[in-house]
Amino acid sequence: LAERAVPAALLHDDLDDTECLRRLVRLAGQSLGVGTRADIADYHRLKAEQVDAVIADSGLVPVTVAGWGRPAWADPAALETVPRGRHRTTLLSPFDSLIWERARTERIFGFTHRLEAYVPRQKRVHGYFAMPVLAGGRLVGRVDPAREGRTLVAKQVTLDGPKAAPAVAQALVEAASWVDCTNVRVERVETPDLREPLARELARLLD
Repeated sequence: LAERAVPAALLHDDLDDTECLRRLVRLAGQSLGVGTRADIADYHRLKAEQVDAVIADSGLVPVTVAGWGRPAWADPAALETVPRGRHRTTLLSPFDSLIWERARTERIFGFTHRLEAYVPRQKRVHGYFAMPVLAGGRLVGRVDPAREGRTLVAKQVTLDGPKAAPAVAQALVEAASWVDCTNVRVERVETPDLREPLARELARLLD
């Protein structure tokens, strides 16, 4: 029953379709921080015309983003937030909202990513379930993970140069802890010259 699942404070709301759309658009903008109409529409799978109908009253503010070439809207709270000096380093699920929309990921990070689970094996480039590595506010590599007993296996690793090795190693060790693994094994590094820097960082972290 609704009264058992919906918080009492919300049960009194009887919203019309326009208000529902307005709230969905505002929530999308707040979640994204900044986005184009297409970005905002994609977040809740709305139609472009639905966004157009309510965005002026959504609380989001129009902004210009260098290099985007199209109008954008931002969450006022995001604009007022002081940029953080430190950033999270982690593996991202291909379904993470930061990267799930490919055009936005390419526009923001200059990073082309595709979930290859549905791609025939012989046509895969980065692996079955390649997970981008987020570090310093950038996407610096990819890892296709698996598990064998208590070992996290990086079946394929792609690094954006030698400076990415510490971040990728850190992300791998953290991911191992998620699945109760105590060891990490790297099978293939796309650029062979980067295997040694990555192995060195992993050994240091796992020691």
